[in-house]
Parts: sequence; C-alpha cells; structure tokens
Amino acid sequence: MIQLKNIYKEYRTGDIITKVLNDICLEIRKGEFVAIMGASGSGKTTLLNIIGCMDRPSKGEYILDGICVNKLKDKKLSEIRNKKVTFVFQNFALMEKYTAFENIELPLLRRHLSLHERKKIVTDVAKQLGIEEQLYKRPKQMSGGQQQRVAIARALASGADIILADEPTGALDHKNGLEFMNLLQQLNKQGKTIILVTHDKEVASYASRTIHILDGRILENV
Repeated sequence: MIQLKNIYKEYRTGDIITKVLNDICLEIRKGEFVAIMGASGSGKTTLLNIIGCMDRPSKGEYILDGICVNKLKDKKLSEIRNKKVTFVFQNFALMEKYTAFENIELPLLRRHLSLHERKKIVTDVAKQLGIEEQLYKRPKQMSGGQQQRVAIARALASGADIILADEPTGALDHKNGLEFMNLLQQLNKQGKTIILVTHDKEVASYASRTIHILDGRILENV
C-alpha cells in the first residue's frame, strides 16, 4: 500500500541546509498498525507528513497504491489527501466555533453529497464512537477524551483507509489515552491502516510493528 524508496528531506534557510530524513526505505501493508518512535527532532513527524501528502520529499519516491504521489501536481495531491489519508493530531485540531457535528462534517463538504447523506455519515460515526450526545456541543464544552473521539469521528467520516496519528495521546490523561489506543486498535481490526508517531513505549506497544528513527534514519524495524 505504502512504499518509500530512498526518501531524503532537507530544508534550506538562506545558505544553511538542514537534513531531516536520510535514505528512508519503508513498506507498510494495507491493514497494518505501525508505530514510529524517536526522540524530538529525529524526523518522525516529517516522515508522517510525507506519508500523509502534507509535505514532499526532496529526493526519492513515495508510492501509494501504485501511484508515485510525490510527482503529482498540487490539485491531484489534494484529492489524495481528501480521500485516501486522514490525520488525528495531539491537540485535536477542532474548529472552536463549530459544533462537533460541523467538525465531523468538514471532510465531506468538498464532496457532492446532499445534507441528508452528510448527516447520515456524521450520525453513524458518532454512534460508533459513542458521542451522539456531544454532536451539538462546541469543543470547549467537551472533555479532552470526547474531543479526541470527535477528531477520530472526523477521520472516519472522510472514508480514508489510512489514519495517521501524531502523538495522539499527548493531550490526554492516562485513562483517556488508553481508551483512545483501544479505539485505534478496534479500527485497525476493522481494516483501517494505522500509522502513529509517539515517544511513549506503552502507546507503541499497541502497534503490530515499531519503527525506530534516529537522526533521520531508520535505526530499527521490529
């Protein structure tokens, strides 16, 4: 499903070049649950952003479902972001002025769906995650655990097969963090491909495979 071939990533600021990823080669199969671990600054979030088509490699090939996506134009890349991959962030990334319903509905607005179709998708995923009673509340009216479930519901509403999570338990207490990881594990069993970035060994233990990154290189793949 995902193939990264000799991926390099560097950023240039004036005459200064900062190398972030160095010769990353990686394959992730459909339906896998993969954790990417590494210290701050190791390149794990940059790698996740490339997988999620939020950034492009400086060199190398990224092949997703047989398509070399890093060579696509921005419009095609945007379509892939909208349909194939979805993100769950540490800070939930919810729109504060929108209700939970409106936040979950966001990825559906670019598709030619009727209000009735959008409402059915939103209510279905809300029921699946047990947040039906939160649908017309705004983020500040919900607990951290409820906000994270809204973020997951938004990811599910997109219909994407790949869920990318960047330190998804970082803003949650231990109990809610474990509940969230159990939820990701259930989604993986339903066929979703899960790729998460974490520095927490307990969080990584939920994955079926752990990739360790150090200084932009894959140190270990177990």
